[in-house]
Amino acid sequence: MRTVATALAVLFSSTALAAGTVGPAAADSSTALSISSYGDIAVDGVHKRVYISDPAGNKVVVTDYAGKLVATVPDLSGVRDLAITPDSRTVYAAVPGEDAVVAIETSTSTAAARYPTGENTDPQTLAVAGGRVWFMYGQQPSHHLGSFDPAQSTPEMVLDQLPDLGFYDAPELESAGSTLVIGIHGTWSGLAVYDVSSGAPVLRKQGMPAEAANYMNDFALSADAKQIVAASGESPYAATAINTDDLSRTGGYPVEAGNPNSAAIAPDGTIALSTFSWYDKDIFIFKPGAKTPYRTYTYDLNTSGGDTIATQGLTWAPDGSKLFAIASGNSGTYLRVLDNATRYPVKAGVSAPAKATRGKQLSATGKLTSDKSFPSGSTVTITRTDIDSPKGKSLGTKTVSSSGTFSFTDVPPAGGNVTYTAQYGGDTTHAPASGKDTVAVSRTATSLTLNHNGSLYSYGTDVSFTAHLGSTYKNRTVELWVNPFGSDKPNKLVKTGKVNSKGNLSTTVDMTRDTTVTAVFAGDARSASKTVKATAYAKVKVSTSVSKQYKTAKIGSTSYAYFHKKTDPVFTTTMTYYKNRSHRLNLEIYYQGKWYDAGSQYFKLGTNGKSVVTLTGTHDTGYRMRMRASYINGSSGDNVNSTTYGAWKYFYFTK
Repeated sequence: MRTVATALAVLFSSTALAAGTVGPAAADSSTALSISSYGDIAVDGVHKRVYISDPAGNKVVVTDYAGKLVATVPDLSGVRDLAITPDSRTVYAAVPGEDAVVAIETSTSTAAARYPTGENTDPQTLAVAGGRVWFMYGQQPSHHLGSFDPAQSTPEMVLDQLPDLGFYDAPELESAGSTLVIGIHGTWSGLAVYDVSSGAPVLRKQGMPAEAANYMNDFALSADAKQIVAASGESPYAATAINTDDLSRTGGYPVEAGNPNSAAIAPDGTIALSTFSWYDKDIFIFKPGAKTPYRTYTYDLNTSGGDTIATQGLTWAPDGSKLFAIASGNSGTYLRVLDNATRYPVKAGVSAPAKATRGKQLSATGKLTSDKSFPSGSTVTITRTDIDSPKGKSLGTKTVSSSGTFSFTDVPPAGGNVTYTAQYGGDTTHAPASGKDTVAVSRTATSLTLNHNGSLYSYGTDVSFTAHLGSTYKNRTVELWVNPFGSDKPNKLVKTGKVNSKGNLSTTVDMTRDTTVTAVFAGDARSASKTVKATAYAKVKVSTSVSKQYKTAKIGSTSYAYFHKKTDPVFTTTMTYYKNRSHRLNLEIYYQGKWYDAGSQYFKLGTNGKSVVTLTGTHDTGYRMRMRASYINGSSGDNVNSTTYGAWKYFYFTK
């Protein structure tokens, strides 16, 4: 026995109030822009287009209202400021690299005309007022005002229209009707208001409120030319409202943190301000004269690379329906489009029972919340979405109380998850909003079974798995999924269909691996969904051959391979291959009428599914031995098949 053990050692060495949504948030968007720098922005309300200048890229990009690129106007060297005509027919661009103002036709988004302003004039900023195009031109430290009438067949450039004034940097120009406002940016800011209806600038007022004189970054002029909002350094962090008649301060708009860097005034007087803020709020929306914003927008460092709003990066659509913002972050420059920014945000909530019984009445409540009260007679539209009405079914409208509350009842005809949505369409001062809540409505339990769970099969056996569906309301369709063990074989839908008259649906599986079959019934309006699984098991193919024996003969009724004691037996195992799979060899010896375990060892299969093992060492004669190869689930390197024992191979040593 000691000799046999030594020989074996040698052998084996080798998963309350429903929160509503604020209406405009769902429509607000952000789109990456194909620009390398930002100059200015103008909006065409007729064709619904946005024009954005890219000085470093020598171009103007044109997008739709969602930020999608529509056209590019190229070859505009250093293009900077943009100004659009009141009828939205033409966008004028200041192109200092060409000493020209270029007219872009909005109907085609192409450069239609170039107006040379004179050698080395370098036009920087511009505006359209009184039927003329006004522009600031020159180089530091001397910039001057010029203009031309584009309606003339050959427009005459009129330069130096403020002969007594020169500006170190090109001031900002803003206009409304025949009013032109010149704004000086920098440490000491200033404003000058001109009437240009005669074609020549006539000064109405110049100066600056002390509160706004400290570093104005931008300013906006109202559509009626009566108010200016200066994005300046008023302390503590506020923009300044200024009367254009006498340039007196009429109020301030606090922005919490950081000096405002952009200002825009909507047609209805709504004021938008932005700050260059990495960690705080970015955009603030005020009603005229208000002390606090009724809307704010924050673009966190963790979204879009940490957006900040560009200086002079805000503008309204001509009808006030949208606010456009140029935002820059670590991942690029974006056009942010804010819908309904002129209207107060609304939150809509719906509270329905968590569970309900199909066919019985349930009651639900809801509430609209806003900083401004709702008009009398305001209503919400109630919609029910369920299995029978996946696109929603209107339940009519409900009147909202003065406090914003409403209620409704319903008898759900279908079971499952039933969603009730309250939609507020908005009004002149409130944005649209919707809220919803979902109720689990009861359905009848469904009987679904699947055969062969726990069964064990020989490798490659074709097995028919049958799902049986009990009675249901309408739906008789079942899905059958087959998922063989092993990460290389995905769960796969193999059959979808209606069960037969007996309620059965079958699929045949070639059992080469342990396999889980899943039957899925999606449910219907009255029958609950149901999923059942059956896991069946498959053995591997395994065989072992013996070679180098000098004869084969029987001892009793068992065939033995006979070896001379100086011959090393060779055992060749063939087994179903799987990556990194090993087989186990067991050796037993017969002694005094019983077989005794003499040890075991695992050997890795080659990619051809074979393993060759030679029994070396000193072979004692006179002992009956046997060897078999086995696959042991989990221990053989994987668990995709069930444990399978091969047949014993018997051998005997002689002199």
